[in-house]
Amino acid sequence: MKRSTDRILATHAGALPRPDDLKDMVFAKARGETYDPNVLARRLRESVADVVRRQVDCGMDFVNDGEISKTNFTNYCRERLTGFETRHFGPGEGPPPLDISGRDEKLFPEYFASGRGNTIGQAGRTQAFCVAPLTFTGGDALAADIDNLKSAVEGLNIAGTFMNANTPGTIEHWLHDEYYKNTKDFLFAIAEAMRPEYLAIIEAGFMLQIDDPDLPDGWQMFPEMSVADYRAYAQLRVDALNHALRGIPKDMVQLHVCWGSFHGPHQNDIPLADIIDIVFGVHAERFSIEASNPMHEHEWHLFEQVKLPANAVLVPGVVGHCTDFIEHPELVAERIERYANLVGKENVVAGTDCGIGPRVGHGKIAWAKLKSIAEGARIASKRLWGKAA
Repeated sequence: MKRSTDRILATHAGALPRPDDLKDMVFAKARGETYDPNVLARRLRESVADVVRRQVDCGMDFVNDGEISKTNFTNYCRERLTGFETRHFGPGEGPPPLDISGRDEKLFPEYFASGRGNTIGQAGRTQAFCVAPLTFTGGDALAADIDNLKSAVEGLNIAGTFMNANTPGTIEHWLHDEYYKNTKDFLFAIAEAMRPEYLAIIEAGFMLQIDDPDLPDGWQMFPEMSVADYRAYAQLRVDALNHALRGIPKDMVQLHVCWGSFHGPHQNDIPLADIIDIVFGVHAERFSIEASNPMHEHEWHLFEQVKLPANAVLVPGVVGHCTDFIEHPELVAERIERYANLVGKENVVAGTDCGIGPRVGHGKIAWAKLKSIAEGARIASKRLWGKAA
């Protein structure tokens, strides 16, 4: 994939705003409600073309389909795998889904009891249980996504195209194992089940973006774990991911890690310093990290000591989802330059903290944030290269 050789290139993490009518149909499908599949297919194709055009208009160099065919990580993977069943859970009804705000909930129970913040784990929800060999059955849906994106980017002058997919560890968050003999076998089975999706994305000529919020946010789920315990937990999940990525060229893979885009305290997020070597152990060339929210922006200092892997590219989030404030381009430029001065300007691509589309207050704000990235990248490029970008 193209690097920032003469200017800072711009991208984003994935999820972007979708039209209201499309949102209604996509969520109706996920809930098992009635929808017209022909109308949905037509609107997806039209909307992918529109979301790609808007990314280009905002100044993005790398574009995707905005993940507009997917409601969330859980539903998207449930629609593409078989070998599990869903059951209702409540008090005394079996293990609830793992809670990615578990440590914060111990300190701020009143906040979470009010219904704000992350709500995973509350009674009245459903849990998925693996009860048979996991198998990938999402070929048709994936083929449609690939075809829509290929059509949308045809003829465009862009640096590259990417498509998002989930990691084994993140899928494990919502899938409770009742079939495999141990955790390692379970994780590697998920990896094998998702590998056809990874391969199809690469074969389509797209960069594969592996979304792995599990790698940092799993820390919150296990309040009893020490850092050493958690590092072992995280390493096993990276091993499973690398198993799924075997044979895929590193320069076609971007890893995105975050601490969960839900709004909440995040006081107990694990520091990036505690897991950075494990993150860099993923079979990828580009590494997208959260870098602009109040809990993690300071972590740019980490790269005063930590070196990037050979030929790696860092994609720090220079605008975020935690506020509806639109970051000033000068602030964006400052954030870019911090990293460029530490890891090399050719090794930085400007990105976002997570997918901003679903989290900010309105779609227009999300698009304005992307424009701010592009403008900030132009400002930074002029200062870094000493010429107009």
